[in-house]
Amino acid sequence: MSLATAPEKEAARKNAESNKSTHGLTFRLEPEDAQRLANLCGQLDAHIHQIADHFDLKIYNRGARFQIEGHLDNAQIARSIIERLYRETHNGTQISPDLIHLLLTEASSELAHIQANTHKPAPQQSSVIKTPQMVIKPRGQHQQGYLQTIRKYDINFGIGPAGTGKTYLAVACAVEALMRNDIKRILLVRPAVEAGEKLGFLPGDLSQKIDPYLRPLYDALHDMLGSEQVEKLIERNVIEVAPLAYMRGRTLSHSYVILDESQNTTREQMKMFLTRIGFGSKAVVTGDITQVDLPRGVQSGLKHVLDVLDGVEGIGLTRFNNKDVVRHPLVQKVVDAYDKFEKAEKQHEAKREKD
Repeated sequence: MSLATAPEKEAARKNAESNKSTHGLTFRLEPEDAQRLANLCGQLDAHIHQIADHFDLKIYNRGARFQIEGHLDNAQIARSIIERLYRETHNGTQISPDLIHLLLTEASSELAHIQANTHKPAPQQSSVIKTPQMVIKPRGQHQQGYLQTIRKYDINFGIGPAGTGKTYLAVACAVEALMRNDIKRILLVRPAVEAGEKLGFLPGDLSQKIDPYLRPLYDALHDMLGSEQVEKLIERNVIEVAPLAYMRGRTLSHSYVILDESQNTTREQMKMFLTRIGFGSKAVVTGDITQVDLPRGVQSGLKHVLDVLDGVEGIGLTRFNNKDVVRHPLVQKVVDAYDKFEKAEKQHEAKREKD
């Protein structure tokens, strides 16, 4: 009998670990239904390819029998997504690339949390926001943490790129609080700062000029309450959608106040807004510090306030990143591309100044 040398043992150990990480999963979807399977897989198996490409896997299927090859953790999550989508087809849900993208974003966040081997307690999966028209479930670790932070603190900041759900979740929390009678009214506020256009050239009176800037907030309200209910609440001043300038001189008590697009506030405007908060009120400030539309030389109130309030207890802060984008998959790639370009541009300018 020959004994294995140390190098041979090390090679055997690495080979065993490799076999453990690379795996072939085989499973069947029950009950087998050709129509549901076609809905699941998509035209020319496009939906299956979308899942496989996301996790760098190979996925084969013959009818209801599926085989997945690749990293074990990724393969198991891909299987759970396929099984979940198949259950959705039983309820008549039409599987779409958008739905798959949302599930993949959520799953990737959970996978990163597992691989980081953190000891923080995971957010409860039952954390949802209930509104009259829909039940909203936050997706991914950052959205779940954002929801918990909003419910815990009276002043919250949600910072990150477009499409991460900052404003939508904040509006949903406000609607939920109103329905529970925790507050008496909702105020949705935006600075009327043009992204390259001038208000004066838009048709209509001041109200009609400002309305397009507030449209995303109206859209969110209509999703959660229905158009008829929104109009009634606006008429009764229970819901107020207004430009930031209208907040000066007011004290907002027993209200839920959301300041959207706050990167376009000045230092003075941000201070004015935060000092409007009265008893029984909650404020959520959302913004993307990479998309400031203020005139050159004017500092963003959002960038400034993050430094001012750093370390102040009782204030919540959630930072979203490009991986949290839940819009079309290309949006995340666009945001990534801009970030890389801007970093390279700054490095080039710094190098040129040195030379």
